[in-house]
Amino acid sequence: MSDSMGREDIFVKAQGQWKKDPSIFVEKVLGATPDDWQRKLMKAVARGDRGISVRSGHGVGKTSCLSWLALWWITVHQDAKVVVTAPTSAQLHDALLPELKSWLNSAPDQYKELFIVRADRIEFAFRPQSNFISARTSRSEQPDALQGVHADHVLLICDEASGVPEQVYEAAGGSMSAHHATMVLAGNPVRTSGYFYDTHTRLADTWTTFHVSCLDSSRVSEEYVKECKLRYGEASNSYRIRVLGEFPRGDDDTVIPMELVQGAIQRDVEPIQYGDIVWGVDVARFGADASALCKRKGNAITEPIRLWRGLDTMQLTGAIKAEYDTVPEKPLEIMVDAIGLGAGVADRLRELGLPAMAINVSESPAIGGETYLNLRAELWYKAKAWLEGRDVRIPTDSRLKDELTTVRYTYTSSGKIKIESKADLKKRGVMSPDAADAFVLTFASDAGIAIRGKSFKRMGRIKRALAGIV
Repeated sequence: MSDSMGREDIFVKAQGQWKKDPSIFVEKVLGATPDDWQRKLMKAVARGDRGISVRSGHGVGKTSCLSWLALWWITVHQDAKVVVTAPTSAQLHDALLPELKSWLNSAPDQYKELFIVRADRIEFAFRPQSNFISARTSRSEQPDALQGVHADHVLLICDEASGVPEQVYEAAGGSMSAHHATMVLAGNPVRTSGYFYDTHTRLADTWTTFHVSCLDSSRVSEEYVKECKLRYGEASNSYRIRVLGEFPRGDDDTVIPMELVQGAIQRDVEPIQYGDIVWGVDVARFGADASALCKRKGNAITEPIRLWRGLDTMQLTGAIKAEYDTVPEKPLEIMVDAIGLGAGVADRLRELGLPAMAINVSESPAIGGETYLNLRAELWYKAKAWLEGRDVRIPTDSRLKDELTTVRYTYTSSGKIKIESKADLKKRGVMSPDAADAFVLTFASDAGIAIRGKSFKRMGRIKRALAGIV
């Protein structure tokens, strides 16, 4: 774009060449080169397809493409409104909206001057009330995110579309009544149910659909694909979602398969002589739950998991202290689940001189922020990785076996792995996995967690490992 081009010149040009082909607008104004699938998607919007749905792997450029479409729409149409939405405020205000503003900010000054940028709204300066982009979070308790949008030209954009509640899609019907109205859904295919899934299955005949695999995208590095292949395996749901952009298989929803647990039970191996000894303590939160203590030395759980019922925090502290005093090999760390009553147990154990650390599994993951929803999910998958080793052993314990192979996982709308909570397990009639959680907590040390409080033998090493990570 030449410096001599005035504001009116820009608008006039937009009404012609750019309106027919959004790719020209993207190249000439925003300075980007769309991939082939992005060109086809934008072409579908330009020709007036009313429903467009895109399922993809990570990093293929879907959010950029949605941003281009939003800016193009209010530039080339009069009386044009765009609503961009995502399931959570973080997804909307930390991802989609900043991406949109970034593309506008990088455009030539002559184009940027056409717009007024606000916190959750971008307005066309000539017509701020009739031409604008509005950002709205989609929540089930407020299903009106896509409702009440009226204009000659309406564009509804849903990012992370798997997580948008059904009520929001139902409420969008009124906005789609405009003569020129288009809805674009895009996201990772994390659920085999819901409206987004339906647009690629039973409703596919009435929607224009796109499927974008990381394997076909120049924007995704080979290193990322290799990492996912090694971490999850090509047959896993994680690989299907993150790399292939395919919906998960419905028969693979338990975190730890039975064959891994059975193999570790049957294996005749000895604990590594100099392996670190770590204890995990899951503190009972409900009347029927048990407090559990798991002792792991390197590659083996060295004895059956201890369970206590009906103990208060001080009694449980005393029981753990008695265990500590009687064993010849002391644990390097005692990882205590700090949610609920556990924080008090960890504090008292430290007062008694034991190397206890309070672990809040609801906090962000230590090193897997792009993969896991929280630390609980990260630790369960670290336990799974440990069980996949051929030199590990767990005791013959029917309760532990059942608990390890019962807990399920799902994906959030952004593709992060979420582990079934104890409350969710109770809803489907499954006992709290107290023994399994105690076992899983023994991997909290290996996860590289930021430790608060008293310094222990490993503190210096952990802090150095965490520098710049958390």
